[in-house]
Amino acid sequence: MEKRELTCIGCPLGCPVTVSMEGGQVLKVEGNTCRRGDDYARKEVTNPTRIVTSTVTVEGGKDVTVPVKTRTDVPKGKIFDCIKALKGVAVKAPVRIGDVIVANAADTGVDFIATGNVE
Repeated sequence: MEKRELTCIGCPLGCPVTVSMEGGQVLKVEGNTCRRGDDYARKEVTNPTRIVTSTVTVEGGKDVTVPVKTRTDVPKGKIFDCIKALKGVAVKAPVRIGDVIVANAADTGVDFIATGNVE
């Protein structure tokens, strides 16, 4: 039986979590103090995902860049492909929170959206 030690990031507590696995299947999760910890640990050992954050250039705006993030999490193995999808991207002002900056980044089905406003 394989055991993996994680620090949960499902909530601010940061519980130390132990996941017991066999044949790629999760048998048991221990150490979490809330349901989110169990969910996080199972997902992290079977299909890890992340939110990707960055910035893109703004043309004609009060600020020269705007922060962006993926609308939802993407597979961990696609992070660098998502960042590459932002290379050379420039948007025209104004930009509003929630505007789609890059649709379907790296064929993940997930959009990059603005997380700030630029006049």
